[in-house]
Amino acid sequence: MGYWDLPEGTACVEKTWITTKLATALGLVGSAYQIVVFQPDSALAAVQRATNTTVTMATMGAIFGMATCLSAQAREAPDDPLNYFIGGCASGIFLGAKTHSAMTGTSACLGLGTLAFFTKISKMEGWKLVGPPKL
Repeated sequence: MGYWDLPEGTACVEKTWITTKLATALGLVGSAYQIVVFQPDSALAAVQRATNTTVTMATMGAIFGMATCLSAQAREAPDDPLNYFIGGCASGIFLGAKTHSAMTGTSACLGLGTLAFFTKISKMEGWKLVGPPKL
């Protein structure tokens, strides 16, 4: 069962688990890329960097999943794209707190919130960014 298969505002634990797994996978890919491009001095430094990046992304995924679901329940508006903005913004605020930067938190809140908002709208309205190939 996928994220979009579960009704909005229900099964918060399952939806949070799905977003956490996805964010963890993205964190692993991002940390692998970072280690290849910016080679650390030792294997220990590489493991520390990979762990830090992956745990940060996993935490952001968990925050997004839980904030989105709880917002849908609290606002009693399960299909409102604003729930996704709230979840993305909450993840961005966490990133700002982790980096001890209000500017990073504000930018990430607006950026991730807007991305999540339009992702939900595109899913609701059936937007196609890439169509089938023309032969």
